[in-house]
Amino acid sequence: MLKFSTHKDSLAHIEADITLVFIIDKNFKHKWIDKSFLESLAYKADTPLLHQETKTLYLPIKQLDKDYAREAGAQAVRYLKSYPFKKAKIGFYTPESSKESKKQGGSNANAKTAIMAEFALGAMLGAHCYDTFKADKQSLSLRHIAISLETAESKQQDHAKQLAQALEAAIEEAKILAESVNIARDLVNTPPQIATPKYIAHTAINHAQALQISCKILKKDALKKEKMGAYLAVAKASNKSPRLIHLSYAPKNAKQKVVLVGKGLTYDSGGLSLKPADYMVTMKADKSGACAVLGIMNAIAKLKLPIEVHGIMGMAENMIGGNAYKPDDVLISREGKSIEVRNTDAEGRLVLADCLSYAQDLKPDILIDFATLTGACVVGLGEYTSGIMGYNQALQEAFEQSALESGELVARLPFNRHIKKLIESKIADVSNVSTSRYGGAISAGMFLGEFIREEYKEKWLHIDIAGPAFVEKEWDINPYGASGAGVRAGVQFLRDLVSRG
Repeated sequence: MLKFSTHKDSLAHIEADITLVFIIDKNFKHKWIDKSFLESLAYKADTPLLHQETKTLYLPIKQLDKDYAREAGAQAVRYLKSYPFKKAKIGFYTPESSKESKKQGGSNANAKTAIMAEFALGAMLGAHCYDTFKADKQSLSLRHIAISLETAESKQQDHAKQLAQALEAAIEEAKILAESVNIARDLVNTPPQIATPKYIAHTAINHAQALQISCKILKKDALKKEKMGAYLAVAKASNKSPRLIHLSYAPKNAKQKVVLVGKGLTYDSGGLSLKPADYMVTMKADKSGACAVLGIMNAIAKLKLPIEVHGIMGMAENMIGGNAYKPDDVLISREGKSIEVRNTDAEGRLVLADCLSYAQDLKPDILIDFATLTGACVVGLGEYTSGIMGYNQALQEAFEQSALESGELVARLPFNRHIKKLIESKIADVSNVSTSRYGGAISAGMFLGEFIREEYKEKWLHIDIAGPAFVEKEWDINPYGASGAGVRAGVQFLRDLVSRG
């Protein structure tokens, strides 16, 4: 991973192979910008530009805030992949009037470091590449980015030592977050012939041992004892046995308990309601919710947050065969509710129904599930935005604020009693699909709500990450493929929960 260092020296006095300079809102009036050079090229400041003579990479951003700084970090690293530069340097950007500065009191050292820490996070995440199976691997030459504490207004910041310490601490936290996102990315990207439920269970055990947290694995016989009829039905036709993974982080000073649940379909063929060939490609990403939970657990354990967190990962493979579960089957869930199966490709909600039941036995103060649950959510919100659903508006708003603060795009989708009617069944307690093609993300969320006990309805959130979890093109700080959606949002929500007490 990229190394970052802070320096009291002015930008000009730091030795590096390349200098990184922001151009903010097309404004060339800045002491680090060669205005005459850019104007001689009629440069529009729409794309990055390398001034080869001075070894300066100009990075246009619309405004100086965390989101644009983070994206600029990723953009810089991607651009430099084609060059042999090993060390880059950048000045310190922190407008006193920024949102982040105002939010934290204006002069606070932590507030001043926010933009540069996000730049570092973006650079670390932008450097990630899943090339395990590539014969010709494109390695990144860039190894080190030095940050000068000099700003445009002064050669050296006041209280430079305090500022350097705050920035170094923030970058260390960004490193943990980037590592956690990349854990999720790599696991999601791993092909299904490797990333089976058993493989992911072993991966979780290895991480738990390294983190010194507990890990419990429930195999098929244990799932039968738990009466997880819906979960087991989904896994029936696969020769890869399911695994429920239960990770536990329980510091002694914890005052709250949060349980996270992740959908972990290691592959989804659609079952007997077989997907078309084009829709089957990328279904290795149907385990993104569970992988996000593993990433979050890694981060909170390394950050040593004073909050008890359990991560439940429901791993299974949805395949076809003579013993596959069928449309028209009626399944009995762990909660005792019967489910009419009308489409075997609506399998994730069946796995989650039983995992959410198991999670409620842990008596959480807050219960959150992450899942690539519906294509309807992608249709409604686009590829880059996750949907937030639940019964508690205040809890939804709190998660939305945390997610947006983290840089993840989210939007709330409202439950309503009329959509609930669409999952009614004539022969069972509930149907696993709606009778209408419209509102599918909401009806799926309301299906899950049928398995949330009354005492936990106000404590539960459903996060549909189907859009951003896996996109076949680069966007924002994300490479081709898995994004690690849910990790940054989940970690920020837990941190905010701790800070609110």
